[in-house]
Amino acid sequence: MTHLKLLGTTALALGLAAPAMAQEIRFMCYSDGNECEVYDDVLTRFEAANPGVDVIVDVVPYQAILENLPIQLAAGSGPDIAKVTDLGGLSQYYLDLAPYIDRAYWEASFGDTLGWYRGAAGGDAINGMHSQLTITGAFVNATLFEQAGVEMPGADATWDDWAEAARSVAAATETPFPMAIDRTGHRFAGPAISYGAAIVAEDGTPTLSDEGFAAFTAQFVEWNNDGTMARDVWAGQGGATYQDAAQEFINGELVFYYSGSWQVGRMDSTVGDLFDWQVVGSPCGPAGVCSGMPGGAGIVGFSATQHPEVVAAVIDFLAQEDIYAEVTARTRNLPAHLGVAQAGVEFEGASPAAAAALSAFAADLADVAPSAFRYQGYANNRAMFGITAERVSQAIVGELSVEDAVARMAADLEAALADAQ
Repeated sequence: MTHLKLLGTTALALGLAAPAMAQEIRFMCYSDGNECEVYDDVLTRFEAANPGVDVIVDVVPYQAILENLPIQLAAGSGPDIAKVTDLGGLSQYYLDLAPYIDRAYWEASFGDTLGWYRGAAGGDAINGMHSQLTITGAFVNATLFEQAGVEMPGADATWDDWAEAARSVAAATETPFPMAIDRTGHRFAGPAISYGAAIVAEDGTPTLSDEGFAAFTAQFVEWNNDGTMARDVWAGQGGATYQDAAQEFINGELVFYYSGSWQVGRMDSTVGDLFDWQVVGSPCGPAGVCSGMPGGAGIVGFSATQHPEVVAAVIDFLAQEDIYAEVTARTRNLPAHLGVAQAGVEFEGASPAAAAALSAFAADLADVAPSAFRYQGYANNRAMFGITAERVSQAIVGELSVEDAVARMAADLEAALADAQ
């Protein structure tokens, strides 16, 4: 109540509360679970404290965020606020919130994630609030392991260990697919780093063609063609199109599913008591690394908005510790807010399986390689994700050899960097 009253006073000082200044703010939002629903709910409190402001949450598919939003922004017709995952790639369009917020609070609360929103330009702008900290990792169908009488690999198990175990379980239980990885270069990156890929070196140099990256590419293509991986996830799409395998896992058709922490809410609500599932994190690779990829989503405002002060006030409201903690608990996501993370989160309505899964993902953050953090913050990572998906898929279907695919990725990256400049 105190927080809302103070926010209302600030908004009144900015002229936001006067009925004659009625202002409509469009918030383009996608959900992994129930995020947009929760934001719509908590923002009614902001509206109550700021008469005349109407925040409209427009729920869209994730594909619209990836493909439609950049086109809208380039045309100057985008929303006022959006939930995005291409954190650095869209930075040219962001509203700098710094003139309207308490910089010290934001820097203390969000730390290094603020840099992910600055893109290649760097600087000290505060462009967005990291709303969901995520990490990639594996879900396994524990019931299938039990039915097959196969013991799950241990904490330091390799990708080869899990592939062998998943094939054994699938064969014993007549399950269609042993393993699957979401079709995106982001999901591909963690295993590749575990095989020794640098991807983004300490000096900021990117590569998709070193020995480690080529080694995992070759292994992944082999697994797709020998039945270890659910082949249609990657081979059934073209270009940079995203595809996951969540529904196959939910249907009990998949033993081992490599996706990420954002899927916990979906698994919790849809699997129910159909089978027991758990999170086992990221397997280790030949390089002795067991890294997933960090990431997540953030809420940003856009500089083209007609109402920059209102947009900043809305995002600042969502960034306050009590509101952020509530949203995190209700949406069952890992917090990027350092104060909320330190205090701990009691996830609302989470089943024992979901609570254990979130704890497992949080514990895995300590194993994330520095290069994975660099890749997540790299301004041109979206282009690299797309290049990976397209060329690896071509190798899977036989349009390119692995060697040619790796060479094409190197050439594609060089062209993308030239375009970016």
